[in-house]
Amino acid sequence: MAYELPALPYDYAALEPYIDEATMKLHHDKHHQTYVTNLNGAVEKHPELGSKTPEELIKDLASVPDDVKAVVRNSGGGHVNHTMFWQIMKPGGGGTPTGEIGEQITADFGDFETFKKTFNETTAKQFGSGWGWLVFEGGKLKIVTTANQDNPISTGLYPILGNDVWEHAYYLKYQNKRPDYLAAIFNVIDWSAVAERSTAARSAHAAA
Repeated sequence: MAYELPALPYDYAALEPYIDEATMKLHHDKHHQTYVTNLNGAVEKHPELGSKTPEELIKDLASVPDDVKAVVRNSGGGHVNHTMFWQIMKPGGGGTPTGEIGEQITADFGDFETFKKTFNETTAKQFGSGWGWLVFEGGKLKIVTTANQDNPISTGLYPILGNDVWEHAYYLKYQNKRPDYLAAIFNVIDWSAVAERSTAARSAHAAA
């Protein structure tokens, strides 16, 4: 079965003024679709790969045939990254996280504002294209960055929050002001979705 582009869970303009409608259309319909198309092209060459989810593919890149490994890494990663990205944002999001995820952030970073400042500063320094991530590792939250479309899953980490700092994610509205874009994203984060990913990470860690 071919992989498919997931529909946005909200309208293209729903995240205005923080993420503009034109960027959402380009980002979702063109960039994400290209990752899906390229991933399907790789799987057509090796149909046995099609039985795996995109997450399974990038989690075990060593088992992917060499002739399509780069495509699976880049386009499979892009598909996984963006699918998560759309899901952890929502109209009217933002605010300070509460419950278990809020408590974990406070425990690991001191307070939410310190976490947000550290996350944005770390991600802003990612050279070139890439992502900033909040990952779950060893019972604690940690901030990491990856280049291109690499996902922490490939190195055994579980991402619960990610922000795309490829220029296509923000340049139409923010031009070269990456820090402004990073700050704006926190106004649309769906903390309930992040909390669900955190719970899944804890469960996976406990079962390991």
